[in-house]
Order: sequence, then C-alpha cells, then structure tokens
Amino acid sequence: MSFPIQKTDAEWQALLQQKGAEPAAFQVTRHAATERPFTGKYEAFWADGSYHCVCCGAKLFDSHTKFDAGCGWPSFDLAVPGAITEITDRTHGMVRVETVCSSCGAHLGHVFPDGPTDTSLRYCMNSASLDFQNDSQK
Repeated sequence: MSFPIQKTDAEWQALLQQKGAEPAAFQVTRHAATERPFTGKYEAFWADGSYHCVCCGAKLFDSHTKFDAGCGWPSFDLAVPGAITEITDRTHGMVRVETVCSSCGAHLGHVFPDGPTDTSLRYCMNSASLDFQNDSQK
C-alpha cells in the first residue's frame, strides 16, 4: 500500500528523534509494535485538544471522541474523516482491523466494533503513535 508521505526507515528515525518522540515510537509506527497496556502517556490523559500522527502530524482524533475503554490504551469512538486507513490484520492467530495514518502509513493500533457509543467503534491506539495538541496550539 502506498501513502502520500514516503520516507526511509532512517529518515523516520531521525524525524521522530528530532520531534522528541518516545523511544518506542519508531517500532510502533513503522514496524507495528504494540506498547504494553496501561503504560502509554495518553492512556489516562484527558485534556481538551486533538491527537495527531506522531510521524507526519496529520490530525486523527478530537479529544471529545476519547473515552475510557478500560483496555489500557487510549480509545476513541470516531476518527477524523479520511485520516485513518483500515487494513485486515491476520497476525497472532487473530483477524483484526489495523489502523494506519492515511497520510504516511504509520501503524496506530486497531479498531474494534465493540465501542460503547452510537458509533459502536473502539479505536484502540498506541500512545507512542500519537502527538497531542491542546486547543491553544492549534
């Protein structure tokens, strides 16, 4: 799958380092690693603002769509239209729906059809793939 923003692994590593991204960000976003539950900096974070792709800065979620799913990862019930691409993930003996940034292909997490709101969606994201911007940064 091809995405509008393309970089080499070395370029992504340098960019994430320059941005001060957490150490796991490269493995999570570029190699589909998963951070341990209840360890991410945004799991219990509730400020007003928006969540963006840590790699390319594309806006992914508004804070008012975030909810506590109790799963250990930041969870949202609605993505910014067109911001996320869904890919069937058949790894680890399961069939899931992987979510990636539509602009750069960064692995974000997975989406499940078991959310508690009227969307019935639970976008279960890795904090390491996100960059929060408060309303005054917009």
